Amino acid sequence: MNFDKILEKCGDAGRYQYLMLLLLGYIAFTSTVHYYSQNIIGFVPQHWCYHEELANRSHEEIAAIYAPFGNKAACTRLDKIEVHEGIYNVTASSQSCERWIYKYDYGFRSMNAELNWVCDDAYKARIGQSLFFLGSLLGTFAFGMLGDRIGRVRAVILANQCGFVGDFLTTYATNLTQFSAFRCISGLAATANYYLMFILVLEFLAPKLRNLAISGTLGLCFCLGALVAPWLSVLAGNWRIYLTFSALLQLVVALFYFVVQESAQWLITRNNVEGAIARLKLIAHFNGRQVPSADFEAFRQHCTAKRKHESQQQKAKLFDLMRTPRLRKTALIVIFTFMLISLSFNTISRNVEGLGLSPFVVFSLFAVVVPPSGLLQGVLQSRLGRKATCFVALFCTSLLACALGVCLTFESVQLNATLLLAFAMPTRLGISICYTTFSQYSSELLPTCVRSRGIATAHLAAAAASVTSPYLIHLGTKFAAGPSFILTALLLTAALSTLLLPETNNRQLPITLEDGEAFGKGESMLSFDCLRARDDDVLKQPAEELKLNALNGARRNTSQETEAEGAPEADGEA
Repeated sequence: MNFDKILEKCGDAGRYQYLMLLLLGYIAFTSTVHYYSQNIIGFVPQHWCYHEELANRSHEEIAAIYAPFGNKAACTRLDKIEVHEGIYNVTASSQSCERWIYKYDYGFRSMNAELNWVCDDAYKARIGQSLFFLGSLLGTFAFGMLGDRIGRVRAVILANQCGFVGDFLTTYATNLTQFSAFRCISGLAATANYYLMFILVLEFLAPKLRNLAISGTLGLCFCLGALVAPWLSVLAGNWRIYLTFSALLQLVVALFYFVVQESAQWLITRNNVEGAIARLKLIAHFNGRQVPSADFEAFRQHCTAKRKHESQQQKAKLFDLMRTPRLRKTALIVIFTFMLISLSFNTISRNVEGLGLSPFVVFSLFAVVVPPSGLLQGVLQSRLGRKATCFVALFCTSLLACALGVCLTFESVQLNATLLLAFAMPTRLGISICYTTFSQYSSELLPTCVRSRGIATAHLAAAAASVTSPYLIHLGTKFAAGPSFILTALLLTAALSTLLLPETNNRQLPITLEDGEAFGKGESMLSFDCLRARDDDVLKQPAEELKLNALNGARRNTSQETEAEGAPEADGEA
């Protein structure tokens, strides 16, 4: 009796599974708030250089006085301000600004405003944000290793506590060194706090619930987290209070230790079959199931036999993949493309300033497009296949990014929020489809024997590429259209890279390295599933079924030949 069968007897769609989905939703919500916190605390409100004669004036009057300086108004220091018949005559000073007047958006006092990290010091916030992604890179690797050594539950809790400690310490940061170090600690949890819990839920969930239940839960909670995050900061009113809220949300995850059962399959890999059975019994009790002792004994014998069989086989290592020419090429293209898409996703999803509206409003609008992107992705994949969906999504998103960049090159259009959002919203929708589609597509391209390690390597490379995302966003303060044009080049390159990969939709996925080396052999760059003739549906059949059909066909041919040879002998005897 294997794990899936014993889990079915203990309950794979019962109360415990719905509790796990609820906790996964909480993790998705808190991880979204935590991820976007680095962006929200760095919002830069409208600001002008301080002058004594501006102290008692309204923001509208100040904006009118600085209007002649255009985009340079925020960092231009005034020497004299003279008013003649209602007309302002101002003279700029050659000295740099040391103090600013801020127009706080919805009353929220951001970190950049409190520490005066604007104008020449605006780069400081970007350094801290890039170290957040560096922490994400280190955390993905470190907690992945810890998850294999100390267990999934402990690793999930430790990852979230790193996020708690990092966010809490950041509230006391007063200089760049402290801020950068604390954001790096906070970044350790940026990815690990979510994907380890995802693995736990996946192992205990019935196959029929894995697609709809998990995708629905994640889509709803990611959207809810992105909607709540900006307005939670407005409610807090200050970046330090907001980060305290974010930290406390992660602290609650420590209580998971008393509710969530350790991964039974992980315990089996650690030769702790009894521990796995004990967890399964607790799940059965929680679900109100009665499982006979004989079933657990059969499961125990299955685990022992499987362990002996696996010990006799040589396991494929990740470096073995590099010895296979075609599979090596596929793996390198997957890693390279995932780096480009991840960098583009992190840039587009967080670049909410400079679009003519409050960044809080833009953040909410961007969050609304997340659920529709999942639905559209499903429709496109069922109609076009994996490869065509990736290519079309990347190509169209690159065109939208280019159109947005063209609009931003004109100062007159930069204040037209309707036109800018008309391109920014579809771009955000498109990059969500690109990221989720390629995440699934890439996992199907690598053989089962090295899939988890290969995908982990791709995520590490993607985290490394995302370190440059804050600097790409910062480029927009110097040249508004710069980020959009660079994203256009990145997405077009990624789209062309997908054409070099084989189609996986309706195909028997590779299991061994040999399967991966032969997978997609003979396909051209334009071999899309939607263009494939329907008369070759034999490719959809599992490999085992094809072998069985071939074997049965050979037996029938042999039987017919035997009968044909026996017929003349029978006639002769007659």
